[in-house]
This record gives sequence, structure tokens and C-alpha cells, in this order.
Amino acid sequence: MSEKRKIIIDTDPGQDDAAAIFLAFGSPREIDLLGITTVAGNVPLSYTSRNALILCELCNKPEVKVFAGCDRPLKRPLVTAEHVHGKTGLDGPELAEPTYSLQSRHAVDFIIETLRSEPAGSVTLCTLGPLTNIATALQRAPDIAPRVRELVMMGGGFSEGGNITPAAEFNIYVDPEAAKIVIGSGIPIVMMPLDVTHQLLTRKDRVARMRAIGSAPAIAMVEMLEFFERFDVEKYGSDGGPLHDPTVIAYLLKPELFDGRVCNVEIETDSELTAGMTVIDWWHVTDRKRNVRVIRKVDADGFFDLLIERFARI
Repeated sequence: MSEKRKIIIDTDPGQDDAAAIFLAFGSPREIDLLGITTVAGNVPLSYTSRNALILCELCNKPEVKVFAGCDRPLKRPLVTAEHVHGKTGLDGPELAEPTYSLQSRHAVDFIIETLRSEPAGSVTLCTLGPLTNIATALQRAPDIAPRVRELVMMGGGFSEGGNITPAAEFNIYVDPEAAKIVIGSGIPIVMMPLDVTHQLLTRKDRVARMRAIGSAPAIAMVEMLEFFERFDVEKYGSDGGPLHDPTVIAYLLKPELFDGRVCNVEIETDSELTAGMTVIDWWHVTDRKRNVRVIRKVDADGFFDLLIERFARI
């Protein structure tokens, strides 16, 4: 068996963030989760930090350390998405307040210290929300960039456009300046844009398979998805909503489920109309540096088979 992949999950939970975290929890043979860092995004930081603790507790993971991070974007007021995720970010199930506690260290300090102390090229950053924590760490400690093995991010859009504005996907839109810093950092990056996540619909038959697992985390996840998907079903007219964030963890576990290519990606920060747009040079029409592996296709059945199999292990 190959060595475990050391990861930090940087997140703003979010129901689909919960699915990604559960997928990591269900894959202890492949994944060594060094810590969870939280950022303001889907809901404010107080909720995203609380939610991360709730998810650890729900899965009986007291050993997983949670670090609260940045409570606002680098240069802009915070935009949140309660209209999608509900007031708490994990609306749907009845969830008790956490008894687990946050770590006293700031998330950015934890990221910097971990990347400096672990062997160079051994830690993967898995980003499920706005990139504020990562950009802040890079600004404060530029020496960490070459130490990152890979950064796998959910964010951006190409032919699918945006989901918060016509041009921008939410995670990038919330803090485009942070995304620009990360994209330009030289870290090897894999991007999971809406083009991939919109292929992964929480159809009724898939949710029924998850419910059949019967465990507390699986039932909570089903109740979260039933709440979360109502917004997308109304918007897209689909059977179920797209499941965005678990693509990041699934890619580490089974990269063969995904297909894409390395191309140049730039982040728009100046335009009022297209702020947060990921300008993806898919056809290599410029000579700009190819800096991101952009994923365009996924084996949806294989993805949900993996998700359900791993949820059953928690």
C-alpha cells in the first residue's frame, strides 16, 4: 500500500463541505488528516468553526484538531450564502452544540508551522471555501509555497459560468484577491470547477443508498442534502443538487475518476461585472504560464460509489 496522503482541509462548512470531511474521515488508510482550518465563507467564521467541531463530534473524531482562521476576505466585505446553506450553514438535521473545543492557535499559524515542520513536498492543501487563510499564510511566509505537495481546490467555473454572479463561482467571488495570490504562488494546483461538480447530482436513488447505511453521520448527511439541494433543484431544474466539495477528497483517493488538462488560469479582481471570474485558457490561445490542472470530466457513478462506500466505514 502506498503511504498515506498528509492533508490539511481548509473549509467553510457548508453541507457539501460536510460530505468532503466525512469522505476524509471514512478513508483513514489513504488519508492522514493533520488538521481542519476554518474560514468565513458560506456562513460567518463563528458558524463555520462550530460546524467543523460538530462534524468531528458526529463522527467521533476527538483527535482531529480544528483551527479557526480569517473572519473576512483580504480586501472586501464578507459575502455569505445563507440563502443556500441556511442560517447555520448545516441546516437540515437537528445537530447538538459541540462539546469539542477549537485549538487556541490561529489557522494561518497552524498552516505555516505545519508546512515548515513536515517534510517538504509531503502536505496537500484541500481547500473547500474561499482562499483567505491560504493567501494570508503565503503573504506572511512565502517560504512555504515550495513546500506544498499540491493544492486541490473546489472553485471556479468555465463553460458553466458562475453560481453567485453570472461570471463567478462563490468560493472565488468571496475573496478574489486571495485566489489571485494562491493561483500565482507556483504551488501545483488542481481545480474542481462547477463544470465538474454540476455532473454530480444528489439524485434520489443515490441519496436512498446513503440513507440505507443507517449510521448517525449518514442520516445527518441525508438530511443536510435534502435541505441543501432544494435551492439547486429550483435553480437548475435537476433531480438533486450538485455536490461540490467532496470532489477534492475524491480526487486524492481515486484520481482516475477525473479528467482535465493543465492550462493557464487567471483571476479577475478589477471588474465590477466579472469580479471573481476564473479566466481559463483551455485552448492555450495565450502564451501565459500553464499553472493549474483544470478538471472538466468525472465518472459520476464511480464518484458516488466511492462516497457511499466510505460513508459506510465511518
